[in-house]
Amino acid sequence: MDDQAVRMALERHWNASDASDFEAEHKIYGEDAVLDYPQSGERIRGRKNIQESRWVQPNRKRFAVRRIVGGGDLWVTELVLTYDGVPSYVVSIMEFREGLVARETQYFGEEFAPGASRAHLVERMGGAAGS
Repeated sequence: MDDQAVRMALERHWNASDASDFEAEHKIYGEDAVLDYPQSGERIRGRKNIQESRWVQPNRKRFAVRRIVGGGDLWVTELVLTYDGVPSYVVSIMEFREGLVARETQYFGEEFAPGASRAHLVERMGGAAGS
């Protein structure tokens, strides 16, 4: 699968995620894919288990992709994942094998207030705490 095809598959995946289209969302994963959440210490094995873990998640989710970068078998998506109106900043690292995701690792970060000590050095981006 060439880079353009992978990028298109990722765009379909994140659009389906935002639409809560659980069938389309999980077409990107291989049958034996592994999903890691390092911050909670969880590992989910298999596309069906990954899909079910998202199906049973009770919160209303929205996905806003900020950027997708990568090439070959390694791709990174930076996004804002909003659960019931509360945003989390997420980095998803996907490793592909034979055109499907073999491993994904997701890192979550919450908003935090800007540091007063560096206020003179920064410009406000919007969409984060204190903006």
